[in-house]
Amino acid sequence: MMAKRGILVMSVLVGALLSACGEAPSQATRVAFDGIYFRASAKHVDKRTTPSEFTVTVNGVSQSFDGAREAGRYEATKFCVQNFGSSRIAWKVGPDTEPQNLRIENDKLTFAGRCQRP
Repeated sequence: MMAKRGILVMSVLVGALLSACGEAPSQATRVAFDGIYFRASAKHVDKRTTPSEFTVTVNGVSQSFDGAREAGRYEATKFCVQNFGSSRIAWKVGPDTEPQNLRIENDKLTFAGRCQRP
């Protein structure tokens, strides 16, 4: 009887976890950088020919330059872990690039890098 109850509880927990997949992140699950929630996205440059190369765009860089850089680092790390199983990144232009060499246009900061295999 206890084993059946344990299986039922585990099934309910797994179902609850899976039902949260694909939903927009709530304020509680979003990560703030320098006290600000930045909209950031990472994408493949060309998934067919160079699948490990990506760009990251962070909106609202004028709110906090340092916060935007860290939001970009976070988004890139998340992208590489999800797609390649590693947080190692070879940056072309990244969060540690000298500020005068960063790409900032229309209040958007753009990084470029390549995910490294584990």
